[in-house]
Amino acid sequence: MLGHVNDPMPARADDPGPYMDDLAVGQVLEAAPATTIGPGEAAVYQAVCGDPLATCLSRPLAEAVTGRPGALVNPALVMHVSIGQSTVATRRVIANLFYRGVVLQRPVRHGETLHTTVRILGLKDLTRRPDRPARGLALLGMRTVCLDDGTVVVEYERCAMLRVRDPDAEACHDDDLGEVDPDIDLDSWMERVPVGWDTAPLKPADDPVWPIGERRTDHMRDTVTGAPQLVRLTQNLAPVHRDGTLGPDGRRLVYGGHTIGLAQASMHRLMPGTATVLGWQSCDHTGPVQEEDILACHHTLLDERQVSGGRLRAVRVEVDAERDGHTSHVLDWRVVIWGA
Repeated sequence: MLGHVNDPMPARADDPGPYMDDLAVGQVLEAAPATTIGPGEAAVYQAVCGDPLATCLSRPLAEAVTGRPGALVNPALVMHVSIGQSTVATRRVIANLFYRGVVLQRPVRHGETLHTTVRILGLKDLTRRPDRPARGLALLGMRTVCLDDGTVVVEYERCAMLRVRDPDAEACHDDDLGEVDPDIDLDSWMERVPVGWDTAPLKPADDPVWPIGERRTDHMRDTVTGAPQLVRLTQNLAPVHRDGTLGPDGRRLVYGGHTIGLAQASMHRLMPGTATVLGWQSCDHTGPVQEEDILACHHTLLDERQVSGGRLRAVRVEVDAERDGHTSHVLDWRVVIWGA
């Protein structure tokens, strides 16, 4: 869970929300503006997260690996734009519980325009308590397409905890929102490996053996900065990520994807031959992250296969945040990558 926040602002009739009781299963929410991703957006993202994914830093390398012209957009930036566009459903979010089934259908190149639709898949009211405002869970289905050719770029689900507009409204939602399966079956991901890519240009000179099941720690910790810049860049509309008075202890709550972006950068430092990220099996935000937290990342190679001249890998990434002398676990992320 991405950490609970304070509820200092009561619901107002003129607030567009949406709140929990404004939603209905099957509803498709009004779309956010489409976004064209170019070198400017990529540069801002790189300044915030510093991801060393080589295929997205060098156009000549991307062309050598993919066999096609054009610079690649970092898969994490694709996800940030998609998530930001999906916040038309979560302006009044209290917490994000999980992502699941994230499948990146194809790479995105600079100059392409992304558009995301959000469908309400399920609703579940939470137990009403006198010590907190009424709230519930909304299961959201996201589908992001490239407007240039109409192809699907990524599809996934996420579960958000939302405020209820009318505290006296009867609790009436009890949908089964399902569970997150963290186990990665690499056989089911083999068809997602890019066709025709050449991993030879990515082979690191020093490529030590990484036994399956071994957990390694990135000894370069990173400090969370630029949080408002990332949410503005991606049109994230959740006020808790912009207004510090709404966050825990009066400090701005960092958007969960920011933690994922720094975790992905850490993973690529330890796995420099990575060509691309294929998807997320699961992603659980186990605690809140705030600005200036210092993050430490730990990576476990869960499984590996030789596929299409490269290595298909299942990786578990765990992140701890240090704040005010205390350390807490904040992310448990299961991701599938492919490369040299």
